[in-house]
Order: sequence, then C-alpha cells, then structure tokens
Amino acid sequence: MPVLKIIELIGNSPESPEAAVQAAVTEASKTIRNIKSVDVLGIKGEVKEGKIVNWRANVKIAFIIERE
Repeated sequence: MPVLKIIELIGNSPESPEAAVQAAVTEASKTIRNIKSVDVLGIKGEVKEGKIVNWRANVKIAFIIERE
C-alpha cells in the first residue's frame, strides 16, 4: 500500500482561480513525481482600483512517496 505525502502551496495567476490552482500543480510537478490529488483550501483575489488583478489559490498537493 503506498504512502502519501502532502505539501501546502500557494499558486498565483492574473487569469482565474483555476489558473492559480494549475500554477501550483505545474510548479510542484517540476520536482515531484506521482502527484495524485489537489485539495483547494481557499481562493483569494488581489484588488486594485476596483478590479481583481491577481488570484491566489492555497492548495494541498498529495503525492506517492517512492521507495528505492
């Protein structure tokens, strides 16, 4: 039975909340293999002059720990 590890990250995107989540997963996948799931803990928007200019997604990413 595999063992999972969970890390918490914050992704950013000026496009959308979904793009902010994807940014976190994409960055994690550069150094982590076997990512199995993402849990979105929260979404925040940065507002300037009455408009959302950046989205932030706080996520937990779960991945399988590999054995040698």
